[in-house]
Amino acid sequence: MEKLLFLCVLVLAGCVGRPDNIVPVGNFDTTRYLGKWYEIARLDHSFERGLSHVTADYSLRQDGGLKVLNRGYKDADARWKEAEGKAYFVDRKDVGYLKVSFFGPFYGSYIVFDLDQQNYSYSMISGPDKSYLWLLSRTPTMDPAVQQRLIEKARGLGFDTSQLIYVKQN
Repeated sequence: MEKLLFLCVLVLAGCVGRPDNIVPVGNFDTTRYLGKWYEIARLDHSFERGLSHVTADYSLRQDGGLKVLNRGYKDADARWKEAEGKAYFVDRKDVGYLKVSFFGPFYGSYIVFDLDQQNYSYSMISGPDKSYLWLLSRTPTMDPAVQQRLIEKARGLGFDTSQLIYVKQN
């Protein structure tokens, strides 16, 4: 029984780990991060497969965490899909390193590793490993030069940016 418990703890802890050389941003201001973000690009995962018009809306929870509402249009089914989750800071509230859950007690890493610290107009997110990558913007489109700079940064950090899906937002 102790081995099983240890294995479960080890597996769950790995889900909120950080990939090599991915450093969460400091001076993170939760209040400025709240609100709607548009998904500009992502690496493919089954939970978002076939979705367009994807947004994430962050708001405060009474328990001090964040409410996360993800929404996207499933083109094949001609319907909207929503998933509500919760997020909590892993370390300090001024560091962009959170754990997020959409499925009960299971959490995954949400690491803000690039952020427009002046205007909070874009952010780049990693999950627990480099197969998870999201590029978010406050608007449905992003300045092409900024987008290219962020993609180059992600490529340089070891993300397979050749596999990025550019999300239809119009």
